[in-house]
Amino acid sequence: MMEIVHWLIARAFSNEVITPGKTTSQDVVWWLRQQVADLGYGTWFQPSVRVQGPGKRETAGGIAEDAPVVIERGDVLHVDFGIVAMRLATDTQHMGYVLKPGETGPPAGILQALKNANRMQDVVLEKMRPGMTGNEVLKASLEVIKTEGIKGTVYCHPIGDHGHGAGPLIGLWDRQTGVPGRGDVLLLPSTWYSIELAARTPVPEWGGRELFVGQEEDAVLDENGKMSWVLRRQTEYHLVK
Repeated sequence: MMEIVHWLIARAFSNEVITPGKTTSQDVVWWLRQQVADLGYGTWFQPSVRVQGPGKRETAGGIAEDAPVVIERGDVLHVDFGIVAMRLATDTQHMGYVLKPGETGPPAGILQALKNANRMQDVVLEKMRPGMTGNEVLKASLEVIKTEGIKGTVYCHPIGDHGHGAGPLIGLWDRQTGVPGRGDVLLLPSTWYSIELAARTPVPEWGGRELFVGQEEDAVLDENGKMSWVLRRQTEYHLVK
């Protein structure tokens, strides 16, 4: 299932789907929805695509019902996407970049933004251990993240039989001091989690404007108490040429 999700996102954030200056965020959303239907899978939420750029007003939505945003060269793309099959659910967030003429990759500031989110992932996985509560993992993770000068939020959740499954919450986007009740539940061996988080990084190439980089990958806390990715995480932007 994770292979399929990564494959569809890679295609969605490529020239197969996106023509800069013509394709809209809504076009990409509906392409993903159609692919899921054609392949015979289900969804527990509909995909969303967010477009950020130096001259664009950031919108928090990106769902199909939002006003479409034309994707231009130099834009950064974000997708939140999950599928349902065999009574199991996935949850993934990736980033893309639309190359400007002459570019072979994103500018340094945009690359650093993804590195900051990857570092947050490292920290959260290091702190997740059986017997800890979600709130304890959140507190320990944010202490390291803030010490390293990264501005970010953590909001991980169990996944598997349900998109937001039974078990401990590790923060919510608007509750970074802990979640009473659900955050007090213990982490158990042999459970799956969506490592969901976001970093906001000032981009010099955008005049210091902050770039939102949302990352989400499914991970397993195995029977020995070790955390690892179900498939792999994103360390490079999907590129639209």
